Amino acid sequence: MLALHPLESPMDPAAALDRVAHLIDRSLGSSRKAEAFRTAAEALRHAGDEEVRRLHAAGTLTSLGGVGDSTASVAAAALDGQVPDRLAELEASTVVPIGEGGEIRAALKGDCHSHSTWSDGGATVEQMALSAMALGHEYLVVTDHSPRLTVAHGLNRERLLAQLDEIDALNERLAPFRLLTGAEVDIFPDGTLDGDDDMLERLDVVVASVHSKLSMDRMSMTRRMVTAVLDPRVSILGHCTGRKLKGLPEPGPEDESTAAYIRAQSTFDADIVFAACEAGDTAVEINCRPERRDPPDELLALAVDVGCLVSIDTDAHAPAQLEWQPYGCDKAARHGLTPDRIVNTWSADDLVGWAGTGA
Repeated sequence: MLALHPLESPMDPAAALDRVAHLIDRSLGSSRKAEAFRTAAEALRHAGDEEVRRLHAAGTLTSLGGVGDSTASVAAAALDGQVPDRLAELEASTVVPIGEGGEIRAALKGDCHSHSTWSDGGATVEQMALSAMALGHEYLVVTDHSPRLTVAHGLNRERLLAQLDEIDALNERLAPFRLLTGAEVDIFPDGTLDGDDDMLERLDVVVASVHSKLSMDRMSMTRRMVTAVLDPRVSILGHCTGRKLKGLPEPGPEDESTAAYIRAQSTFDADIVFAACEAGDTAVEINCRPERRDPPDELLALAVDVGCLVSIDTDAHAPAQLEWQPYGCDKAARHGLTPDRIVNTWSADDLVGWAGTGA
């Protein structure tokens, strides 16, 4: 469900709960907490307005299954015609500012890396599409995980075919907005790709990423990545170092001396890998997730110098996370990238045509 406009008043209590869940996702907060607020919202809708008002008057909202103290306080404030404190705090603290990359953000027409409940995302394809539309996108590439990434509930052939059918049906209803088919495909240690050849060739966009054995030695990782990015079916190299960060300030120019790693970045010869990307016409992803910010600044500078195309993607696992693109746009602007070098400033037809030229 789309969230209500920020701090809209008076507000429906269920909509207020949904908005809190949305903002928890936007802040990369606990998915369990976000789901608790969504569960409470559904409980209020199921009970109906009259029953909710009666329970509120009696001070017994928590008697509804799925409504706890925290969610009841948000609902109660909304019912009293107030902006809930929790909601106001999250609106202020989770805002994604548009900075020096504003011109690039305005030029973006879509997002090439997103996940849904088909794999490890927290929203349906339709919910992700509606949020992308609300952000002004013309398209969204659905890139759920490939089969070998079982921890993320990767899609086997049968499930991918079912997803493609769902996307076809949604495109009929949501036109002129377009959902493009895709996958985030695991790169095996030998550089080959996870997935059936005919299915990879059928997809509009393929994002290839390393998810396992990130501690491989430098030259082995280099060979692995070069093999993948030279595969004509690969459109975009996803989050190239695989790092996950904590302890950095809000996304911006990086001070690595303050970085603490949840997962250290892999090592590879970036000159060779990015030269292969340029030669193979494979874009390098600027991953906008606050805990990734991948590539690091020094590697992105290399990719830019080599002449690589880039794709500014959120790697969103929830609708609110589609709002993270300004982080990557600011990073791109700091490195002097212009919209013509960014593949998701292109129209859907041009993007698909480019991605399919080697298939």
